[in-house]
Amino acid sequence: MFRAFPAICLVLLVSLPAWALNAGLGAPPPTVDRQTPQSTVKGFLAEAHAGNYAVAAHYLDLDFLARDKQVETGAQLARRLKFVMDRKLPVDLSTLSSEPEGDPAEARFDQIGSISLEGAEVPIRVQRVLGNGGTPVWVFNESTVKEVDRLFSAYGPVLTEVLPDVFFKRTVLGLEAWQWLGLLVILFGGWALSLLLERLSLAFTMRLARWTKFTWDDALVSAGRGPLRLPYYAALVAVGTSMLLLPRPIQTLFARLSYSLTIIAVAWFILRFLKVSSLYVQERVASKNPNDADRIRGLSTQLAVLQHVLEVATYVVAAALLLMQFEVVRNVGVSLLASAGLAGLVIGLAAQKSISTLLAGIQLSVTQPIRMGDKVVVEGEFGTVEEISLTYVVVRIWDNRRLVIPIAQFLDKPFQNWSRSHSEMLGEVILQVDYFADIDVLRAELKRILENEGRHLWDGKVQSVVVLNVLDKTLSVRALVSADSNNLFDLRCLVRERLVVFLRGRPGWLPTVRSETRPVTPAGEQGAPVPAPAPRA
Repeated sequence: MFRAFPAICLVLLVSLPAWALNAGLGAPPPTVDRQTPQSTVKGFLAEAHAGNYAVAAHYLDLDFLARDKQVETGAQLARRLKFVMDRKLPVDLSTLSSEPEGDPAEARFDQIGSISLEGAEVPIRVQRVLGNGGTPVWVFNESTVKEVDRLFSAYGPVLTEVLPDVFFKRTVLGLEAWQWLGLLVILFGGWALSLLLERLSLAFTMRLARWTKFTWDDALVSAGRGPLRLPYYAALVAVGTSMLLLPRPIQTLFARLSYSLTIIAVAWFILRFLKVSSLYVQERVASKNPNDADRIRGLSTQLAVLQHVLEVATYVVAAALLLMQFEVVRNVGVSLLASAGLAGLVIGLAAQKSISTLLAGIQLSVTQPIRMGDKVVVEGEFGTVEEISLTYVVVRIWDNRRLVIPIAQFLDKPFQNWSRSHSEMLGEVILQVDYFADIDVLRAELKRILENEGRHLWDGKVQSVVVLNVLDKTLSVRALVSADSNNLFDLRCLVRERLVVFLRGRPGWLPTVRSETRPVTPAGEQGAPVPAPAPRA
């Protein structure tokens, strides 16, 4: 009996009001839920972020303080603990016990985590104690609450000692007045400062670029105007908001904003870099090889298609990086791909045509059956390749119409390319002349035409006149000439016109229709026609 006396006395003392938990705070409001470790931490963070620090103090073990100081000091400690946890201790409520008895492995307390301070780890714990009426409740234990001031001195806001108390007393949407003021300064002041940093950086790099003989770096520096501003702004926002000790959801929002701005800036600069580099390479090759039109056109085709491919890849990668930072989108995408096999199959079949078209564009840029500026005959139309994209080719027809053709057609169907390997082509002119026409004289006339009227069209390589065919009444003569693909049509027309004029001056060489007349054989001679019998009356 005497052995049980201390335990009985302890129970009686705990049940007395003088020994009630946090007696200086009074009875906790009905909204305070301290039944489990999880509800305690969740309730404390909710009340503290709402600015109800007096209510949040009920989640702390303040019995080490005098009763008359628990109200004021408890609210101050709750506020400071909120800032420390928001900055240094991300809370995962799922790791905390949701049972009133706590974790069976360690029923005395449940540890949220630990924070480094002066080379040591300070544990942040909630502990099960006896509350009002002797009911067990969970609160932040005494050792944790005693370390709040030291943690706040190391990780709390430095403006606490500078600004008046009015900036710290009330909260709006979970933020105190000094935090709202800091956000305005960071968002607007950061934009102005980023503009200034961009101009200073571009001015400095442009001065360095002008020391070189190349013009590519000058254009590249100019292309940075705009994209360079966003990383500066993102860095200023990230650094500035981290100093405001914002609640973790809001801090995460600004962190993702800074990350997104950085991705957009990089993608923006890559697109400009591709454009500037493509133009520089084309100008460089054109200046070194002004007479090598084939090489210039081939390079322009490769650069155009390669630029389109890299631009599409940049958009895709940038969009993927932007979406991957959102957990909801990433999880939904993974679950859809894992569970909706039929939907994935349908999407794959639907995208098959687009993917094949994209691959056809890449294959065309590598094999180059056509190039920019090539003379082609496709769909029965003669024209010049004006534009090559990843999905279609634009051909400018001779009458300035534009023929838009799917790029896969140039890989699947035959077409004529008059300037594939070289621009020299042969053209023929067919004439019908009489048997008495002198072919050698026609050869001499063709040579005279090419060396005089056609000297600006003829390339001086091929000229010939041959009898192509012998018909029953005429000779088919072919005049063969060579010229650049751009001049061949005009040269053929010129040769045809001049040879017709030449033949017109020699009527005997023109095709004629001959007839032969024979005398009638006298009657009675052998072979004479037999007269027809006279008709009867």
